[in-house]
Amino acid sequence: MTTAETPTPTDTPSPADTPTPTDTPTPTDTPTPATPYATPATPYGTPDTPRVAVRGEAQLEVDPEIARIGVAVSARGTDRRTALDDLTRRNGQVLTLVKSYGDAVEKLETGAFSISPELTKHGRGERVRAYHGRVHLTAELTDFTTLGELTTRLADLELTQVSGPWWTLRPDSPAHGDARRQAVRDAVQRAREYAEALGAQLAALVELADLGAENTATYGLPPAPGSLRSRSGYATAETADAQPVLDLEPQRQTVYAQVNARFTMTPPDLTPKKCS
Repeated sequence: MTTAETPTPTDTPSPADTPTPTDTPTPTDTPTPATPYATPATPYGTPDTPRVAVRGEAQLEVDPEIARIGVAVSARGTDRRTALDDLTRRNGQVLTLVKSYGDAVEKLETGAFSISPELTKHGRGERVRAYHGRVHLTAELTDFTTLGELTTRLADLELTQVSGPWWTLRPDSPAHGDARRQAVRDAVQRAREYAEALGAQLAALVELADLGAENTATYGLPPAPGSLRSRSGYATAETADAQPVLDLEPQRQTVYAQVNARFTMTPPDLTPKKCS
């Protein structure tokens, strides 16, 4: 008698063959958001570290370094060509005269140029009566010994107007640095005097800034448009009829400097003082 074969069951997959799920990130894998801004330092002092804020100022009187004069050349003619030719000739005379002083003239520049018609006031239509031409020049001199002679000779030229001189300092003049340094010394002295009045001493510098460079309240004087400025005046050049050569005395320049400063100081001694 034949016995039927029992079917073999399907192979069951082993645990090693079963796919494992994707690893779940642990809480430590989550990135920590960065702080967008650092905590700003407090602008005020503390009882243990008081602060004192002052403004240092300086004012210096110095000799000018540059004298600037203006020259205006004019021409008038019944036709455009005549006016333009006369203007060109007179402008050339001015340029030749100024350039003849060599190194005494540091800068010579031509500004505005214009030539315009003058219409008749009466009659019909647009009829040109004359033409007017004008050229403006500016000269800067560093040798003041030749300034009076040059302005006199320029004023003696035909239809030439001279204005000035305007006295000033160079932008990189050492006087500006001297004023800044003196303003800083003044700020330190003021802060030291305030601290000593409280029985304390200055400890450290916290901030030093030009006016307008910080968003803080100002002290002492009202806000100024800038930390440095120069003040100058002018004189008018006369014609050479009354005097052969003008005697032009340089006007001294006033240089200002202001600076804001903040210091820390030691705790003050606020105990009442006994009267002797």
